[in-house]
Amino acid sequence: MSKAPVFKFSRRSFVAGSVALLSTPALAQSEGTTEMENDLSTVVRRNISSFRSLDWRPYFSNLRNGAILVDTTSRALHFWSEDQSIYKLYPTSVPLSEDLTRRGRTEVIRKVEGPSWAPTPSMKQRNPEWPDFVGPGPNNPLGTHALYLSWQYYRIHGTHDTRKIGRRSSNGCIGLYNEHIAELFQLAKVGTQVLLI
Repeated sequence: MSKAPVFKFSRRSFVAGSVALLSTPALAQSEGTTEMENDLSTVVRRNISSFRSLDWRPYFSNLRNGAILVDTTSRALHFWSEDQSIYKLYPTSVPLSEDLTRRGRTEVIRKVEGPSWAPTPSMKQRNPEWPDFVGPGPNNPLGTHALYLSWQYYRIHGTHDTRKIGRRSSNGCIGLYNEHIAELFQLAKVGTQVLLI
């Protein structure tokens, strides 16, 4: 009976192998989108360095009704409660292209748990094969909760497709993991200030 070979790994060989693996460029493409990120290691590095806590004061004059800041560059959403006792930072999905991105000040005008979805006229024009209506449930692109903004057709909502978070993957809205939008849904109120930069 022959003995199986014994492999010994040193800490140095483990670290060297890990570095080699992490430095290998990765190709990824979002399903159903035109987004292409050729070197994810560069993108991740940039997002990690810019995914940081922020102070609300450079962006809002007060925290009346709470405040939400969406940074489309770092793909992050910041929330501050009115009394400053709660601060949350969430990764997001952002619009696919610059022409779909809207920036500026708005506010939450409606909150819906179990939202339904219908494509906007421009979405339907770009994607005529899309359904005219999707009710609440696992096939709904708005996920489990939605915060409707004063801008027509714009929302902060969940997504059942977790691959979209941290990427350019939306038609204009800001997407969160369903567990994050559920938490934000409880914290935000109608009248919460929203700024997209």
